[in-house]
Amino acid sequence: MKIAHLADLHLGYRAYHRVNARGGNVREADVADAFRQAVNRIVELRPDLVLVAGDVFHTVRPSNTAIADAFRQFSLLADRLPDTPVVMIAGNHDSPRSADTGNILNLFREIDGVRVVCDECRTIRLPEIDTSILCLPHVSLSTGEEVAMEPDSASKHNVLMLHGTIEGETADKKLRYISEYGGAVIPEGKIDPAHWDYVALGHYHLAEDLAPNMWYAGGLERTSANIWFEREDKGFLVYSTRSGRAEFEAVQTRPMVDLPRIEANGLGAEELDETIRASVERIPDGLRGKIVRLVIHDVPRAVVRELNHKRIREWKAEAVHFHLDARPPEIRRRTGTNAPVRRQTLQEQVAAFIRKDWKLRDPKLDRDQLAEMGVTYVDRTAEEG
Repeated sequence: MKIAHLADLHLGYRAYHRVNARGGNVREADVADAFRQAVNRIVELRPDLVLVAGDVFHTVRPSNTAIADAFRQFSLLADRLPDTPVVMIAGNHDSPRSADTGNILNLFREIDGVRVVCDECRTIRLPEIDTSILCLPHVSLSTGEEVAMEPDSASKHNVLMLHGTIEGETADKKLRYISEYGGAVIPEGKIDPAHWDYVALGHYHLAEDLAPNMWYAGGLERTSANIWFEREDKGFLVYSTRSGRAEFEAVQTRPMVDLPRIEANGLGAEELDETIRASVERIPDGLRGKIVRLVIHDVPRAVVRELNHKRIREWKAEAVHFHLDARPPEIRRRTGTNAPVRRQTLQEQVAAFIRKDWKLRDPKLDRDQLAEMGVTYVDRTAEEG
């Protein structure tokens, strides 16, 4: 059996306040285009089963444009592959906190061949391909109740699909960063991949295996809090139960350039301007249409103020997004014993407050994870600024 595995589409994602010729947000259009590419490629590959492992939308209340485009694409997929079932689950981004709000993913149940699981842990049985899929959406994993992960002995093929953060020895080694917060945490010991033909995971935004038959598919575009951790190619997976191998299918995405970092090391504004200009001019085919970041370390605010901001504004106008990330020197002060003490950065202050001083209403919340979230959002504010 051949399985197409997608996850973390994040349709409706917006950033940078740049619009295209139609007046739509450029990044929202990029995400929609990546999904259209994936659908077209899946139609060409003609898999036996399509899995969508959560976070179809970026928010629980996506724009009308995002909803309409998603409905068209899933309808096209069902029309072109009428014998291929599509099974999707809800992730944390498309799961409202209030149960009576309703989940937008239920709309896709109107499409023949599309099965949707939003809240409960449920097994979808597909007799036409002799397959059972145990679906664990975000809500079913975040209640704190124990979930039995057992295959269906009556089916030839058994698949487990869930949306959340896997934790354990293997995950700690392979998952390099936290791409998304707010997901349910599942100890990897609760999942025995040997019991399943395939384990389809969603929530982590890079394609990564935790076992030969257990994969995060990754996202189709760069939509996490810090996109610079997502420099790898984006796409989806095709897994063969016969060969036991997964193949990565890349989609074309918005070009992203993280320029080599510059160490100011006492450079004056004129010298630093020239260094910045040379770095930007080395970008193949220039800035147009790209997302670009240039980090400069150890540069005083006074020097930043004297840079050629007219030229920087021109670069920002040319690129979809140009971020000159000028980071000041570490400031040290002396205590009464003449021992130098480094002043905390804003990120460190936020992390320290959350870990020590913030009074949590829910004692079950993980302070370390909250601190990492706070630091990430401080970084993201700098990116957006």
